[in-house]
Amino acid sequence: MGKHVVGNHIRKLRFNHDEMTQQQLADKVGVTRQTIVALEKGNYSPSLELAFRIAQAFRLPLEEVFFYGEEQGMQ
Repeated sequence: MGKHVVGNHIRKLRFNHDEMTQQQLADKVGVTRQTIVALEKGNYSPSLELAFRIAQAFRLPLEEVFFYGEEQGMQ
């Protein structure tokens, strides 16, 4: 069984929302820019509350921002 990860589409969504910067998103959801960087790189899984705040910032359902699945190449 492979390793499961929480992934996201934050970088793409920022670009598609008037090229929102990491800092702008961080300010909108109440975290640091470094937190957004870590999320985009997949180094950090957000709390449920933060995940909802990010989804609300993009005005999208949670499952259109985040996904849970098996990491490719892991066995």
